[in-house]
Amino acid sequence: MNYISFDYGTKYIGVAIGQNITNTGNILQSIRLKNKIVNWNKIKKIIKYWNPTSIIVGLPLNMDGTEQEFTIETKNFAYKISKKFKIKVYMHDERLSTIEAKHILFTKGIKNLTKNKINSTSALIILESWLLKNKEK
Repeated sequence: MNYISFDYGTKYIGVAIGQNITNTGNILQSIRLKNKIVNWNKIKKIIKYWNPTSIIVGLPLNMDGTEQEFTIETKNFAYKISKKFKIKVYMHDERLSTIEAKHILFTKGIKNLTKNKINSTSALIILESWLLKNKEK
């Protein structure tokens, strides 16, 4: 089964694709927001091409597990995906995924840490974390 993960950000939406056979994934090109407006056509093309079983959206929480302002905006994004594309959407805790993404990119020798690369790597971390957590379900 294929899964798509989105790391919703203020300027970019990171995207990753994965599957549950090896519980691994790959990053896809990030989607740039223009004036905070989501490009739903690009998301539609990704969903149509990969035909995922479900979608995972990173849930931004404070370190103590409480919601923040951006949590509501991200939940709205996840809700819209669910309604527009008639697909099951799961929210998954994304705490520290950006820090981990920066670390991964830095250790790979990538010095130009753009939001585009960071968000897609974060989407991959969120996806693989969700796959491992839900492996036995």
